[in-house]
This record gives sequence, C-alpha cells and structure tokens, in this order.
Amino acid sequence: MNPVEALNEIAFWLDRELAPSFKVQAFRKAAAIIGPTDPAELAAQAQDGRLKRTKGIGDRTYQVITQAIEGRVPDYLADLRERGAHPLAEGGDAVLAALRGDLHSHSEWSDGGTPVELMVAAARTLGREYLALTDHSPSLTVASGLSAERLTEQLALVERIDAEAGDGFRLLKGIEVDILESGELDQSSEMLGRLDVVVASVHSKLRSDRATMTRRMLAGVRDPHTNVLGHCTGRLVEGSRGTRPPSEFDAEAVFAACAENDVAVEINSRPERQDPPDELIALALDAGCLFSIDSDAHAPGQLDFLQYGAVRAAANHVPVDRIVTTWPVDRLLEWTGASGRR
Repeated sequence: MNPVEALNEIAFWLDRELAPSFKVQAFRKAAAIIGPTDPAELAAQAQDGRLKRTKGIGDRTYQVITQAIEGRVPDYLADLRERGAHPLAEGGDAVLAALRGDLHSHSEWSDGGTPVELMVAAARTLGREYLALTDHSPSLTVASGLSAERLTEQLALVERIDAEAGDGFRLLKGIEVDILESGELDQSSEMLGRLDVVVASVHSKLRSDRATMTRRMLAGVRDPHTNVLGHCTGRLVEGSRGTRPPSEFDAEAVFAACAENDVAVEINSRPERQDPPDELIALALDAGCLFSIDSDAHAPGQLDFLQYGAVRAAANHVPVDRIVTTWPVDRLLEWTGASGRR
C-alpha cells in the first residue's frame, strides 16, 4: 500500500485512541518526510539503508514504510485496524446513522495538531457531509487563537479546500469564539458575519459566581451571530488534564435564551468533557432547545468521537430532528443565516 497513506492512517487510529501526541506526530512527521519522494527512489532508499538513517524516521516508522513498499498492510496498521473495528461506545446507533456533519473542530491554525486538509480527508472517510472548521478566537492566546488577520487568511484556505472537495462534501467557515467576561464575543461583528457557523464558548474564569456566569452566558447566547453554545459547563470528568467541576449558572434561564434565540446547545462528544451533564440535557429538552452533537476534534481520529455524543443523545431521548447536525447542509446554512452569503 502507499506508505504515506499507511503512516497517516496509523496516526488517525492513534488519535482515536487518545494516544500521546508525540507518538501520533512521529507518524505524521514521517509521512511528511517521505511524501515528496518518488516511489522508486523511496524503495531504493529503503533497500540501501539511506531511509533508516534519515532524520525523523524511527524503527517503527521504518518498519511501516518498508512493509508498505513490499505491497502489504503493515503489521502495526493491521493491529490498529482490528482494534478500531470495535465501536468507541455501545448504543446510539440510530442517532449516529442520522448524523451528517460536525460543527466543532480545530486544526493546526490554533490548538489542533494537523493541517486542515487532513481533517477534511478524515471527515470524508468517516462519511461526513460537512465539517465546520472552528479554530479559537484571539483572546485564547494559550491556544494560538486567530486574530482577524489570521482568520481572514484561513477563510481563503477554507474556500479553496471547499471548492476542491467537489460535490458531496462541504467545509464550512467557522469559529469557536470566546464569550468574554463582559458577555461580548471575542471577534469583530464584521468577521463573524462572514462565517457559516459560530460556536460560542466560555474558556476563562470558569469558577465565577452563579450570577456573573449567568449574565455572561446570556449575553453570549443573545448575540445574533451565535449559533451554538459550546461545552456549556466547562467541566472535565477524566483525562490527562485532570478533572474540573462544572461552572455554576442559571441553566433554566440560559436554555430559555437558547430556545428564544434559536441557538443550539452543544452535546460535546469529547470523552473528558461529556458536557452538558445528563440533568442539563433534560433541562434543555424541556426548554425546547435545539442540539448540536459535535466532536470538538483536535486531530483527525478524534472526529470519530461523535459516537460518544450519539450515545448520550440517545440515552437522554433527544429527538433526532432537534439535532442540527442531522440536517442536510442547505437546511443547516439556512438556520445559521449563512445560505444567502454563499
């Protein structure tokens, strides 16, 4: 098989398993190193030992490349495929089958680990019809949030990739914009107006008192640019970053505002978030809210985390038609108000 494809597929499966980033990046780095090399020249380098001496090619990546050159599926990839054949979570099959897209993903432009093109390739492999690229906004400097200038550059890239994708897939212009302490969104109205999807989230001062956090979230939800309220409690329940309790806010008031302003409540599919908690999903249902099941992927393999979100939506009896990521892209863009700009 193609050695570059083998290396990138290994990285995909490792991402899906939440393997350490250094391990994943070793395979992506090796793929980038050999990518420009003519196949015949690569085979020659593997045969005479030059490839093994190449900086950035380790024992495992060398084995993968040589086995692919020999025309077989590398042993390491075969093992990962066998593990990946099992679902990440049990249940939620009907919801998962109905999902068409994903409105929350990150790339190397902010705190993701890979180029936009690899995120798109993985989304297409998983059968998605659309993916919104939602890198962070400027105030989140720890995540390399995008200034208006960098976001403008990214939008040009998104337009090019979307045009090249052809029929059957759409890459949507988006952002995960911070809801600032003032309740304002962390990007200019002009820039937000150029996007297809705006996910608004709180990332700072998560332990603010209930009244302060409620005022902040209500202002963010009521901003006419907001389409999705991202990971509303900010909690962490497991993972390498440890745990973090949910923020305190008046959930009934916030969800009522979401329903009134046609803002979807995100069911964040990251296993360490599981946000909102079940009791808040029930409150959002009672309030008449829409929902968006999103991966919050920071690497290609993590796009498959939608399985976790589908299980939680099914367990909490969320009607499929109230999940905006089950909608065809034309209906979705009409809902976000972006259809007239395309």
